[in-house]
Amino acid sequence: MSFGRLERSQGAAPMSDINMTPLIDVMLVLLVIFMITAPLLVSSVQVDLPRAASAGASNAPKYVELTIDRAGAVYVDDALQSAEGLILLLEKTAKTHADAELRLRADTTVPYGRVVEVMGLAQKAGLNRIGFVSDTPQTTKP
Repeated sequence: MSFGRLERSQGAAPMSDINMTPLIDVMLVLLVIFMITAPLLVSSVQVDLPRAASAGASNAPKYVELTIDRAGAVYVDDALQSAEGLILLLEKTAKTHADAELRLRADTTVPYGRVVEVMGLAQKAGLNRIGFVSDTPQTTKP
């Protein structure tokens, strides 16, 4: 039995060149992204419009501001309404303005059942567009 010579081979020498393949891949991806997004940034015609004072849009949709306070009382445009008066007012609004929106403002302490009851009256009257008004949360600065 003969033993071979046990020599250690030097192995591969460390590479001192930068591998360019990943850099080229990233560059091509960025190029494609810029080619796609550049036309989107300049898609509109820049125009300096004249300024004029006018009275709001004439085709603005009609809305009814309905507020429910802590006690559950219902106000329409800051006027207190009874249950019968509320139903008549909502039906009248629905007949004259079919696309009218009900903007509902309710206190945080009002029971959910009362809010649903008022929403049901509005839908029964024919007002199907109901929006809920809320305040933006306060941000505290350090």
